[in-house]
Amino acid sequence: MTSRFLIPRFAVLALAASLLVAPPAAAQKAVSIGTNPPGTAYYTIASGIAKVVSDVGAVKMALQPYAGTSTFLPLLNSGELEFGLNNAVDMALTYRGPSFKIGGRNPFPHAPKIRLLMNGSPFHVGLLVRKDSPVKNVYDVKGKRFTGEYPAHLAVWYNMFGHLASAGLTWNDVKVVPVTAVNEGVDALVQGRADVTEHAIGSAKVREADAAVGVRHVSNDCSPEGEKRLRAAVPGYYPRWFKAGSAAAMVEDTCVIAYDLYINVGDKVPDPIIEATLKAIWDNVDKLAPIHPLLKEWTRDRAATKEMTIPYHPVAVRFYKERGVWTPELDRIQQKLEALQP
Repeated sequence: MTSRFLIPRFAVLALAASLLVAPPAAAQKAVSIGTNPPGTAYYTIASGIAKVVSDVGAVKMALQPYAGTSTFLPLLNSGELEFGLNNAVDMALTYRGPSFKIGGRNPFPHAPKIRLLMNGSPFHVGLLVRKDSPVKNVYDVKGKRFTGEYPAHLAVWYNMFGHLASAGLTWNDVKVVPVTAVNEGVDALVQGRADVTEHAIGSAKVREADAAVGVRHVSNDCSPEGEKRLRAAVPGYYPRWFKAGSAAAMVEDTCVIAYDLYINVGDKVPDPIIEATLKAIWDNVDKLAPIHPLLKEWTRDRAATKEMTIPYHPVAVRFYKERGVWTPELDRIQQKLEALQP
């Protein structure tokens, strides 16, 4: 999917500059991690991961930005790129191939050779309305002007589809306002061309809109039935609650969509490099949190997850078993996913 939500330029520049200062490269194996363009949250997260890996000394990881994940997934699949920063939904679509669709769509290249190295932090997105809107929750969006299409940000199309699905609604229940990208959706809300849009929780764009006209996030249906509909509609999505006041435009306790970030690896990367990279992150995971708020939940407890949408690499499975975090349940899910690509 294409680039994500913008972050402050100074953070990108500081992290990019820090990557120029690395241990002596004589003993380091050079690898690259694919990510989204500079200025996005994904770029900053990948910068932090690359710095942590490179600082350890066994592997020197360089950033390789692309227009979006759909651009570099074929390179990861073919072995031209070693690692990639993606998310659970992207990977479900690209791993399963064109016959697997979400909301009738799957624009991703088929990339069945990519494997999961480490599950990371959750990414959170929530519906957004103006403060004076009569919309109180997702059920109230029926018949409203609802941003859609998102050709430059396909991820957001799936997000909007997921919000609707939690309430048993479809695109036919709203008046679609076509927008190109996620920030344009917020602009449409601010300018009065749309009633409902969405954006990342705590993003600069939400703060900007709140300062301009006053906005607030509204909840999906996160009842057991709503959660079941959400998970069935988009594999990799799950609900998350935010307390009132915990982020910009969070005026009351609000339930939003969460999906996990992944570090992925191609099947042609030598096992010693994979293990050295994983060990570097595992042993130094505490150094990630100060880099970006999205990395606060990048923890060892989340590394091996039953929410996986693609199989883990065999090196990762062995690594997690040795550390006592791989379970029989994970084995069953792993085998089920592997069976999808005989």
